[in-house]
Amino acid sequence: MTTRSDLETAWDSVVCEARKARSSRIIDLFDDTDRVEQFSISALGMLFDYSKTHIDVAARDSLLNLARAARVESIRDAMFSGARINCSEDRAVLHTALRNLSGAPVMVDDVDVMPRILETLERMKDFASDVRAGCFTGQGGMITDVVNIGIGGSDLGPAMATRALSPFHDGPCCHFVSNVDSADLADVLGGLDPATTLVIIASKTFTTIETMTNAASILKWMSVHVADPAAQCVALSSATDRVAEFGIPPERVFGFEDWVGGRYSVWGPIGLSLMIAIGPEEFTEFLAGGEAMDVHFRAAPLAENLPVLLALVGLWHHQGMGFPTRAVLPYEHRLNRLPAYLQQLEMESNGKRVGQDGQPLPHGSGPIVWGEPGTNGQHAFFQLLHQGTEIVPCEFMIGAKGHEPDLAHHHRLLVANCLAQSEALMKGRSLSEACEIAASMGYSGDMLMAQAEHRVFEGNRPSTTLAYPCLTPRVLGQIVALYEHRVFVEGVILGLNSFDQWGVELGKELAKRLEPLLAGEAPSDDVNQSTLRLATFLRAPE
Repeated sequence: MTTRSDLETAWDSVVCEARKARSSRIIDLFDDTDRVEQFSISALGMLFDYSKTHIDVAARDSLLNLARAARVESIRDAMFSGARINCSEDRAVLHTALRNLSGAPVMVDDVDVMPRILETLERMKDFASDVRAGCFTGQGGMITDVVNIGIGGSDLGPAMATRALSPFHDGPCCHFVSNVDSADLADVLGGLDPATTLVIIASKTFTTIETMTNAASILKWMSVHVADPAAQCVALSSATDRVAEFGIPPERVFGFEDWVGGRYSVWGPIGLSLMIAIGPEEFTEFLAGGEAMDVHFRAAPLAENLPVLLALVGLWHHQGMGFPTRAVLPYEHRLNRLPAYLQQLEMESNGKRVGQDGQPLPHGSGPIVWGEPGTNGQHAFFQLLHQGTEIVPCEFMIGAKGHEPDLAHHHRLLVANCLAQSEALMKGRSLSEACEIAASMGYSGDMLMAQAEHRVFEGNRPSTTLAYPCLTPRVLGQIVALYEHRVFVEGVILGLNSFDQWGVELGKELAKRLEPLLAGEAPSDDVNQSTLRLATFLRAPE
């Protein structure tokens, strides 16, 4: 006799609760005067409010039971212990070790990896300090600019964090080149002096085609003005043999292991550009924030656990309520690269069609993630969020204060807008209220009703808000680690491997085969006629 697993039963319970919730209104849940206390979490100086969702006590209980049935806690502990939870690549998952400032042992195959991690961190600090102090110079004097060449996690993480922490910059100016489009490289190099520019080449394998193409071009640019371009280069890679071919000496090579995925790598050598910009002390604060979130994630009960609740709300909206996308809306201009960073983190991690066992998933995988900072988004796509036919759960972020005390009135307006948007999404505006507005404008009869309909907001649109004191290195570390663990929890419950990315391979393979065609070579027989026609049109003139 076939019996249903606890996990299947837990999923059914979530789906059942979601079916009931679709006919409810969020605002009515606030008839319970304790709702805000019951549906918010305070931890690490941050407040996560998920009260403006359809989740009630029964729904939350079903979600927590789902997490237990999926063994989130035991798999979490396995990850931190160095178990090979990346099943398709047979690897451990230990980006958390990069921010393990306590130095407590972390074992992989019976070897403590922490001594090597801490040694690399100290080498990074020494080099960053030398660059910032002028002890390491270019061939034209003190380093004024740093160009980080990478793509994906080797670009998005440090680029996002460097932008976010700009108030803490007191080192060389940092620039980022990722796209193989020549415009990206040309626009960055246009105002730089090759003799005072440090180049960081970030590629674990030193074979990533976009990164290595950009690296070769920047070295050529430098060679016109300096005698030894490699003397102003750093490699963030574990492929020592390939790095040596570039003439970069071992003391300027910072490697990391295969148990650190690219999109989780900003905590280690990939964060060198950030460390040079803000200094080793503030970079350590960034690591400390991530470590604090790790401690919270491992110790807090599920019902009081920030990453767990953030993940469960996401699963509720996507798998339960059937909303296909989520919008990340930081009301913090310096987090303008965070939505793109979280796109990769979520969609590369959980955008899978099969589970750990290689079988098709019985439910949807991760959602589409997108967003833009407020208040800019309000004058762009918020129209659809409020009155469109698709419901988009929104994730707001806001700090209690900014870094410009003389512009505090700007920040008050920013906070007011953030709170107003989540309130408006939930409450909406009724037809009777809209009729009063239209009547006050002088409309009557059929015209009054037509005008009123344009001003109706259905409301009942869910959102969460993550509030924090101020965007500091420590707080940014907490936020990034929070979302990393959120993605992990979602992946565990969905039953997929969040730490591989086979979906990026096929297009890369085909690009290598098509490039010769664009150079004038005869096409292979398996090139689609549409692709051949486009390639013929796009082939560069001789």
